[in-house]
Amino acid sequence: MENQETPSNNEINFDSRIPLEDLKESVESLKSQLAKIIVGQEEFVELLIVALLTNSHVLIEGVPGIAKTLTAKLFARTLNTGFSRIQFTPDLMPSDVLGTSVLNMKTSEFEFKPGPIFSNIVLIDEINRAPAKTQAALFEVMEERQVTIDGKMYAMKSPFMVLATQNPIEQEGTYALPEAQLDRFLFKIEVDYPSAAEELSILKGHQQRKGKLPETDIQAVLEPGRLEEIKDQIHEIKIEEKLLEYITQIVGKTRNHPHLYLGASPRASIAIMNGARAMAAINGRDFVIPEDIRKMLQPVIAHRLILSPDREMEGLRPKDVIEMISHSVEIPR
Repeated sequence: MENQETPSNNEINFDSRIPLEDLKESVESLKSQLAKIIVGQEEFVELLIVALLTNSHVLIEGVPGIAKTLTAKLFARTLNTGFSRIQFTPDLMPSDVLGTSVLNMKTSEFEFKPGPIFSNIVLIDEINRAPAKTQAALFEVMEERQVTIDGKMYAMKSPFMVLATQNPIEQEGTYALPEAQLDRFLFKIEVDYPSAAEELSILKGHQQRKGKLPETDIQAVLEPGRLEEIKDQIHEIKIEEKLLEYITQIVGKTRNHPHLYLGASPRASIAIMNGARAMAAINGRDFVIPEDIRKMLQPVIAHRLILSPDREMEGLRPKDVIEMISHSVEIPR
């Protein structure tokens, strides 16, 4: 069935049930800080904010030199929270990430020394360079926000968000992320080259800074306490049952599609719902519209699908299949 046109956000008039002015103002402050350095990439930045508001993690993929790591670093600086960066390498061990118990010579007892994962915003650079054993060390901390070492559990402080980057081109010395780990990322954001006009603006900005580090221009505009209040508001965003059915139909079709070997799980359905709620709140609405859901489909579902071998050989991409499915499901009125 053909897609129906949905009204744009500007065409919708409503009275909000919950006060979203402060939330929208905080989001605009985050965007304006990043816009000082980051040219374009509006969708990238918006998805990062959605992930932050839904207490989720993000996988960022793109070729070298297009500001994946820089954007993640600057995003962390807009929040008045802890930040750590881990460079994944083939010889990295799980203890290098999580921490380890060491013997205290004074007390003759073992003490736990936390690793760099114990922070609020954690940037993992080139996550696919570490072997499976080290990647598996992230499973518990990403899903349950805790680390178990020597039988003892250590909880992560809120907020906790993993921003991981990977290079899709250079495959030598890399390890593909297992499906179970990919499923723990709310989004996989594919970052592309800037346009000619954007690249010109990048050059002008670089020239104007005269060697100053980009992060010196970024200020923290959101405190952890305020962030938790904003997150609580996301749960109040209304989503009608017919929109829940819309999500269910789309995700369900990925599980029996002839072009797919593996479809999306219920975790993907929950991710779409939560992401759509955050997108509605960012736009000042206390209710979800179909367009919010459609914006979530590609970044939420694409990395969770596995193409059938014959379709993969033909050059079909998961995003193409998602587009087919979304066009086959009627948009609720």
